[in-house]
Amino acid sequence: MAPADGPRSGKQAKTSQRTGNLKRKRVQDDLSSLVQQVEDLDLKGKFESFSDLPLSEPTLSGLTSSHFKTLTDIQSRAISHALKGRDVLGAAKTGSGKTLAFLVPILENLYRRQWSEHDGLGALIISPTRELAIQIFEVLRKIGRYHTFSAGLVIGGKSLREEQERLARMNILVCTPGRMLQHLDQTAFFETHNLQMLVLDEADRIMDMGFQKTVDAIVGHLPPERQTLLFSATQTKKVSDLARLSLQDPEYVSVHETASSATPSKLQQHYVITPLAQKLDTLWSFIRSNLKAKTIVFFSSGKQVRFVYESFRHMQPGIPLLHLHGRQKQGGRFDITTRFSQAQHAVLFSTDVAARGLDFPAVDWVIQADCPEDADTYIHRVGRTARYERDGRAVLFLDPSEEKGMLRRLEHKKVVVERINVKANKQQSIKNQLQNMCFKDPELKYLGQKAFISYVKSIYVQKDKETFKLKELKLDDFAGSLGLPGAPRIKFIKGDDTKERKNAPRATAYASSEEASDDDGEEKKTKKPKEKEVRTKYDRMFERRNQDVLAEHYSKLINDDGTIAEPTKGTADADEGDDFLSVKRRFEAGDEDLDVGGSSDSDSDGGVSVPDAAGEKTEGGAKVVKISDKDTLVIDSKRREKLLKSKKKLLKFKGKGTKLIFDDEGNAHEIYEMEDEEAFKARGDAREQQAKFLAEEAQRTQAADLEDKAVAKQKKREKKEKRKARERELIAEEEREERVAQLAPYEGDRNMADGAYSSEGEDAEVEAPRPSKRAKTQESEEAVPWYKQQKKKPAEEKRIQTLEDLESLATGLLV
Repeated sequence: MAPADGPRSGKQAKTSQRTGNLKRKRVQDDLSSLVQQVEDLDLKGKFESFSDLPLSEPTLSGLTSSHFKTLTDIQSRAISHALKGRDVLGAAKTGSGKTLAFLVPILENLYRRQWSEHDGLGALIISPTRELAIQIFEVLRKIGRYHTFSAGLVIGGKSLREEQERLARMNILVCTPGRMLQHLDQTAFFETHNLQMLVLDEADRIMDMGFQKTVDAIVGHLPPERQTLLFSATQTKKVSDLARLSLQDPEYVSVHETASSATPSKLQQHYVITPLAQKLDTLWSFIRSNLKAKTIVFFSSGKQVRFVYESFRHMQPGIPLLHLHGRQKQGGRFDITTRFSQAQHAVLFSTDVAARGLDFPAVDWVIQADCPEDADTYIHRVGRTARYERDGRAVLFLDPSEEKGMLRRLEHKKVVVERINVKANKQQSIKNQLQNMCFKDPELKYLGQKAFISYVKSIYVQKDKETFKLKELKLDDFAGSLGLPGAPRIKFIKGDDTKERKNAPRATAYASSEEASDDDGEEKKTKKPKEKEVRTKYDRMFERRNQDVLAEHYSKLINDDGTIAEPTKGTADADEGDDFLSVKRRFEAGDEDLDVGGSSDSDSDGGVSVPDAAGEKTEGGAKVVKISDKDTLVIDSKRREKLLKSKKKLLKFKGKGTKLIFDDEGNAHEIYEMEDEEAFKARGDAREQQAKFLAEEAQRTQAADLEDKAVAKQKKREKKEKRKARERELIAEEEREERVAQLAPYEGDRNMADGAYSSEGEDAEVEAPRPSKRAKTQESEEAVPWYKQQKKKPAEEKRIQTLEDLESLATGLLV
């Protein structure tokens, strides 16, 4: 059977080989025909669908499967030039299909060159943001699913090592500038010498100051002989930018340059004059009024986005809230964009990271809570809605100081916006709610402070000073609208003269100066007006009191008010130098002075006198100084004598201290060490030692209990004695008051005898006794003892008004 099968297997092999050759020949014929069609392509022709263009079968199949059939204006004009290998500058409105305008030429050019995995990198697409790069890569996967090219996504936030392992096998790369430059510098086997096409999406953003150095470094790694495509809604035309990218006779394709507006035609654009302090109130009221809509709210900083998101989330407006900013991790950013794209009704608080290129389906409103930095940013922000000829609405919040300048910038860019007003009956104030939330939640208050500072800084760094006027903003009211008790301090707000004061020479702190003497030889001192001095961080540093020798010396030279202290008379400069260099940390050994080696020698050598502590001398005339409770030092040379000035050097002559720890009661004791096992066994059986230890502890505990009971009994006895003494004082006080009351008539008689009464017959009033100290104790009537209640003064006792009353009282006492 084997020989019988031999000829049949040979026939099958020849048939399959013949079929492969025919297929290869057919592919070559189709490729040659495609190349010829591209060469014969008329650039001035008008194309309406992708089938009208000379495209390969895999590309057409991918476009059809992705439901792309009709060409937009930018696609019909840019693709034809790109297929012929020309450099293109494409400018079109947002949402006009610029992504396909450069993805289709990339696939076609590599297909006609029969690009394979071994040829390396063929096309590089650079995007300014990660979200836009992810979106471009997803579109590339859809329309290129029938091609054999390998494509990769290189953005920050992912594993660098995994990207390095796969980078060498990629034909098409979609990347962000920072991560791409990192791979060009660090990845060893990543080669770009065979690059065919370079694409910059949102080119004006990539070519600005933020990415200028990065893009220049990337272009330095790329070959100059390549095709370059630049696409953006607001295209750059700077000659310097085009020269940096080595563009060769580029074709400028602008389909909406002659249009009446730079924004989509079905976009309704409005602006609202909202004072800074009412911005969040207006935004909250708008969200509450549009719960069945899909909205994007743009802020100028990520800290504002986070604060507004957290505060509004606590207040629960009744619609899902999301937030997006550059400080988030890449996984979280991708999840947020995916959730917002799939949501039917939601609000996305975002920075300008979502302002360019992102295609969120069915966005109803674009709210710009913060004024954009320029008209181009405005155009890109509002381009998130009204995409692909759909309806959309945009609202811009403007402070009264920003209205005039911003409207002039938009008019220059052919952007027409209409003013609308907020209905007063639908306006809600959330200032009190934010204040309560910030008071209860310190973290939210901290976010509010950071949001305030970031907003003020964003206004401060703006180049357009005609639109952004920091001094005209009511920052205190704005801080109150965020729920803050006051406006946080911002160091860079100092006025218009900041640069002048910064570059001015430092003012002399010494205000007074001596003028020239008169003809008589008498000197006159004239006071100059004190100039406003500029304080630096070094001045504040040296004014601190917790510094070392240098700070202590400096405090002697500088007064409390910051002026230079006048030197006292009779003080020489040498004395000041000695004081500055003198050692302040000195070991005090005693009260008496000891001359070591003779006074003459010590004086000649700078003579350091050493106090005598112990008062003991050795046979050689040396001195023994006690430096601690246990250690002594023999002073037998000048070197030993100098040791007394330094505590650090004296540590060598001191014994090692014992480390102490404190128990729960605060008593210090040495660290317990584990006893040697052999010594423990030598003392006897472990159970006997345990019983002995327990007995000793029980005895100690009983003694401690007796001591505690005695102390408690003594405290109780002292408290009882204090209470009895207080009661005796109260009884004595009341008896003294009654005695004074009984002697009051005689005091009145004596006063009348001395002429203390009125000569005109007016009634003489007897001074009322001073109030009892019982009122000061604030005791209730139920707590008053019986002996106090018996000795109360009768309430019906009559006052002595006349002489007859006095005589009747005296008669009653005599009886």
